[in-house]
Amino acid sequence: MGSLQGKTVLITGGGNGVGAQTARELRKRGANLVLTDIDQKALDAIVAELGGDSALGIVADVTNLESMQAAVAQATERFGGLDVVMANAGIATYGTVLNVDPAAFYRLIDINVNGVFNTVRAALPSIIDRQGYVLVVSSLAAYAVAPSLAAYGTSKAGVENFANALRLEISHLGVDVGSAHMSWIDTPMVRDAKSDLPAFKEMLRRMPPPLGKTTTIDKCGTAFAKGIEKRKRRVFCPGWVRWLRLGKPLLSTNGGEYAIRRNAAELVPELDAQVAALGRSVSARFTDGDE
Repeated sequence: MGSLQGKTVLITGGGNGVGAQTARELRKRGANLVLTDIDQKALDAIVAELGGDSALGIVADVTNLESMQAAVAQATERFGGLDVVMANAGIATYGTVLNVDPAAFYRLIDINVNGVFNTVRAALPSIIDRQGYVLVVSSLAAYAVAPSLAAYGTSKAGVENFANALRLEISHLGVDVGSAHMSWIDTPMVRDAKSDLPAFKEMLRRMPPPLGKTTTIDKCGTAFAKGIEKRKRRVFCPGWVRWLRLGKPLLSTNGGEYAIRRNAAELVPELDAQVAALGRSVSARFTDGDE
């Protein structure tokens, strides 16, 4: 793609976090932004920051295909079409498989997996027409798992495979497809987990370096923007995540799991006890419907 000057990028979950920061970086590169979220106030704030002539905020629910199709229609009416779509909206849950609220598990899959399908499905005709680029936001969790993250890891492994299959389906049409893989980023979602669950924060502290380190959201937004600009097959943040992915076959061996398993007997019961005390399996923000 080269220059993003005048190109139009649709980002789901664009009201805050990685979505909003990526939008800031893309705007610096001259892109028009179409940001969807279900948080009207957050959308209004980021659109005002980016400039109303170059940014459009749309309240849309990624779990509803018709909602995403309507958002794409609005984007097309405003900017003529889409050159890039970044399927970014996602949530996390608290609690182990035995103790997580099943409704929270199901909702995560609906947002993190079905939401990616709905986003890409709605945007794809325009992306194909413009021989554009699709970026699916996966995670390091697609191949490096941790206790109490079964739902999140399942969703991120699933959308990585979705991106890989999609690439094979549409590359001959001139469309490139990438997946993004991040470690812990200093987003509201990660900050909420650290605040809600002291055992989660302790789990990160005990992970072998650099696995437990948190990266700034600025660095993540810059990495995503560069990946979009270069139409990369993989986007990594921080850079060392690239090398860990090469060791994926080893991560689920006894040796690969040892560092986390040795602390699980102590920390997993603490995590579940803290989740039970909270009385919820998601961040308080998500109980209000904010993705």
